[in-house]
Amino acid sequence: ITANGKQVEARVPCSIEEFLMAQNLLPRSVVVEHNGEAVAPSEFAQRLLNAGDRLEIVKIVAGG
Repeated sequence: ITANGKQVEARVPCSIEEFLMAQNLLPRSVVVEHNGEAVAPSEFAQRLLNAGDRLEIVKIVAGG
């Protein structure tokens, strides 16, 4: 898997949710783009990742 431009080892197929948890990221605290398509957080558990997939992951930061 390529995540934010870096190769990351992952057991595939796996869900986006499983991938995020393996990277110590809370699914509710990120926005994810999978192969160029924005993914709704409600789809993280169902959307499967395969070898060669690309993810862009952005952490949501609260503040004022």
